[in-house]
Amino acid sequence: MGRRIVVTRRIPEPALDLLAGGGEMWLSPHDRPLSVEELHEAVAGADAVVTLLHDRVDDVLLDAAGPQLKVVANVAVGYDNVDVPALTARGVRFTNTPGVLTEATADIAFALILMTTRRLAEGERLIRAGTPWNWSMFFMLGSGIQAKTLGIVGLGQIGQATARRARAFGMDVIYSGRRRADEAVERDLAARHVSLDELLTTADVVSLHCPLSADTRHLIDAARLGQMKPTAHLVNTTRGPVVDEAALADALRDGVIAGAGLDVFEREPLVHEGLLGLDNVVLIPHLGSATIETRTAMGVLAARNAVAVLDGHEPPTPVN
Repeated sequence: MGRRIVVTRRIPEPALDLLAGGGEMWLSPHDRPLSVEELHEAVAGADAVVTLLHDRVDDVLLDAAGPQLKVVANVAVGYDNVDVPALTARGVRFTNTPGVLTEATADIAFALILMTTRRLAEGERLIRAGTPWNWSMFFMLGSGIQAKTLGIVGLGQIGQATARRARAFGMDVIYSGRRRADEAVERDLAARHVSLDELLTTADVVSLHCPLSADTRHLIDAARLGQMKPTAHLVNTTRGPVVDEAALADALRDGVIAGAGLDVFEREPLVHEGLLGLDNVVLIPHLGSATIETRTAMGVLAARNAVAVLDGHEPPTPVN
């Protein structure tokens, strides 16, 4: 067909099958992020590039690809790794994969809520370490979440799915964000819109679901953590840099807040050393969308986007 499709890292086979039918496909032989040099070499002459969250897409990459590039399809919802205005200026379509990972990520968010409030990871570490223990009335007491308040920062699709889980567990829901949700959404979730300041001072659990941008980088810093209750817990399943990890480590160590659960980190796969020795933080390696069904759906949607643009059609989930 004369069309070159570059896939920067292996994605599920159904997605690769779709892409192979859309042109001459090049798939990275490495099961790791490509270096900048490798990435730029790989995209040379590409008509379509399928990227993952660790691939930086900017003017330099676009120069390396060449003027025939038509579409970049990101296998993720967030796209802080992509300079969308740069693509738009060159007439290159950009797509992402919203919707298909909503429920899986909300599951992880709520799992982290339960793990941090009930000290589950700490308890598992205790048993695996062979530490002697016996049941008592006051052994490893956590905090219940029934009748407590969940504060959601960013009531998008994943935030709403997390709120539905919270309601099922008997929690009250408040939220903050740049835009207020539709009245029907607020009514369905019994969710109340508040300022970020009120959310932080009121919530027993704060769950972050806002996209990473210049405005939200280190949104949760030492000052914001200081606004939270000393009994409160913080959960982050969005992007690592939304939280200042050094400030969070200090806050957890000093009892400014009670606990935290993190699925994402500022400099993945690195984790701030100050967090590693703390029992009151749950750390998991970016598992938000990590189910077979979800990752397959993400890959297939990205492939459909890329092939649609190459065929001259509107992609299913365009960003620009």
